[in-house]
Amino acid sequence: MNALAQVCVGLSALVLIVVFPLEAFLVDRPWAQKFLGIEPNGIRNVHLWSFCIGARNALAGVGALIGLWMVNFGEESTGTSVVVVSTIYMLLASLFMGVADLLGYWLPRGGSVRGTVASSVLPAVALIAIAA
Repeated sequence: MNALAQVCVGLSALVLIVVFPLEAFLVDRPWAQKFLGIEPNGIRNVHLWSFCIGARNALAGVGALIGLWMVNFGEESTGTSVVVVSTIYMLLASLFMGVADLLGYWLPRGGSVRGTVASSVLPAVALIAIAA
């Protein structure tokens, strides 16, 4: 696996792990809501889902980092498989965030654009680099 793919996967993983506490524990804070691009109305009603999404994202990030470790210090082909699966999850989860916005589920509407673009570019670049 080339350096570009590894850097993109590593950065994507770190972003998901860093954002996890915001989604899981701090989503009721105004500054976290602003960062995440969400409205404060009804946060108590969706905190369960934000916690679960944050946890799933953190697990994907940890999985990707474990895969990178395996690529560099363990079984490269198995590690590459772990990295690819984790990165596909990252990309598809990000794109589904955009789909949810298009369907009108994101409030305010259009609020996911920044997050969707930011969280899909690195996994997409990584997958292209891995495939090349």
